[in-house]
Order: sequence, then structure tokens, then C-alpha cells
Amino acid sequence: MSACAGRFGIGGDRWKEEVLLHDGQKIIVERYQTYGGFSEPGQSGPIKEHTIRFTPPGFSQAITWTSEYGKDIGRTNFNLLAVHVLNGTPYVVAEPNLCLSYNKWGRPNPPYVFFKYEGNAWQRIPLEQFPAEFETINVALSIRDGNLKNMLRMNLVPADMIKEMNASREQPEYKTILREPMNYTDCRVPMVTNGKGLWLAKGWFGTKPTLEACQAECKREKFDDKTCPCNSIFEEK
Repeated sequence: MSACAGRFGIGGDRWKEEVLLHDGQKIIVERYQTYGGFSEPGQSGPIKEHTIRFTPPGFSQAITWTSEYGKDIGRTNFNLLAVHVLNGTPYVVAEPNLCLSYNKWGRPNPPYVFFKYEGNAWQRIPLEQFPAEFETINVALSIRDGNLKNMLRMNLVPADMIKEMNASREQPEYKTILREPMNYTDCRVPMVTNGKGLWLAKGWFGTKPTLEACQAECKREKFDDKTCPCNSIFEEK
């Protein structure tokens, strides 16, 4: 992720949101995104990069945070969920963008990646270092199609409208910033990797009738002795 105070992008789509902070203050967050990367025939391109720019309380100039294009996943790495500030320190909450990104960023559970702005750069931090004061998802989540068209027509998307738009999301991780692990759903089923870019569901290996059959599957998928999960699976049976 990158941070700077310079140019904010050419082309793509850009809009401004009024973002409500935990202490009642409001800041203006400019958002800008480009499109491209991998897509199925007949589908529009996914978001390629997404950048926000804002001036935190107490700062003399704006800072930016960018979810960059991931060549390995064919789209931007993250979806932005929240922007917060505490004691002059900005924070960003994002979620990995679909399953390939979820695997790439360590399969976090709860499914967030946290960033803290310090030393003129964004640093990833663990959940334990993310201030407990922050509870709200406070930026627009639906930023394609109809919602985006409506926001592009406005000079500033008010905080109340953002809250109303986000209310349609039923998943608990979008209602508030979770602090406890979720039950596995969607791409959050347990996975294993061969360390060469391939991820498979751990349960797939568990369907094999014998340890030998499981190990043969590991060999077929280029899992070595260190990455093959078969021994641990069959010890539990």
C-alpha cells in the first residue's frame, strides 16, 4: 500500500464522501478508482486500483491510501471498509478482495486487514493494535453500478446517506468491526497451500480413503512433505 500527498489520478471515477469518525467529527474523503484486470467475457472489468485522499484532524495536508493492483489476483487487493483517526493517527480498515486476495493476505479472521499511518507511510498492523474505540464501517461499500452513478452526481455524499446505503448489507462483518473470529463461510473454509501459488480446501484431502491416497494427491498437486496436510488429517481420524 502506498501513501503520498501528491496527484490524485486521471480518468476513472472519483467522488467525495462525508465520513463520520468515532468521536463525532466528520472528515471529507475523496475516492478514486480505475478499472481493468481479469474479467470473464462479456463482463465489465473489475476495480483495478482504488485510492482515497483525506486530511486527518490536526494535519496540514492530505494523505492518501491506495489499494494497488494485484497482478496475481487480477484486480485491486482490497475493498475499503472504514477510515478512522485517534490522537492524530489515521487508520484504515479493508477486506481482501475475493478469495485469491484472502489467501494472499494470510486468511485473516475476522476478515479484515488493518493499516496505521506512521512515519509518513502506511503499515499493516494486527487486530490487537487496532484501537478498541473504532467500531463503525463508515464509508460506502457498494461502489459499482447504480450506487456509484448516484454518488457521482453528488458534490458530497453525506454520512447519513452512506449509513443508509450500507444498511442493506446483512453480513455481520459489515454491520460493525468484529473483534472475534467468524464461523467459516464462502472462501473462509480452511485452506492449505503448496507454497507455489496453489491453494486447495483442506477438506478435499480429508475425503481420500487412505493416507496413501491422500499423499498421492499431494504429489499430484506438487505439495511437498512440509506442505502436505495428510499426516495431520489422518492422525485426527
